Amino acid sequence: MSEFTSVLTHGRRLQGAVKELSVEELESVQQKLSNIIDKRKEQEQELAKAQQEKLAKLEEIKKQMTEAGIDITDLQDIGDTRSKRKTGKKRPVKYRITKNGETTSWTGVGRMPVVFKEVLENGQSLEDFAV
Repeated sequence: MSEFTSVLTHGRRLQGAVKELSVEELESVQQKLSNIIDKRKEQEQELAKAQQEKLAKLEEIKKQMTEAGIDITDLQDIGDTRSKRKTGKKRPVKYRITKNGETTSWTGVGRMPVVFKEVLENGQSLEDFAV
């Protein structure tokens, strides 16, 4: 709790904090607090009204779904089919090389692995490593 809130909510601390204020200043503070309280009450009423309207709309939708023979799982199934991404087939490996006990595969697409570059520089061809 902040220091201000602590002083404001504790009677004796509040009385000590405002002891130097005049009656007019205290009445001004009281009026400001009353305005704040009124605004807060209005906001809470608006939130409660909005929540009631939302619940009424949900009940209406639920009623319409029941009349149409639709279940919530039907809606979830529709969402699932849209969210699934189609994945393409993996490219087949075209070249494979084993060097120092490690096997390196390459599809022939994208950057050529360093192992293949080294053997090509030594005079071998890619066809020697074709799968």
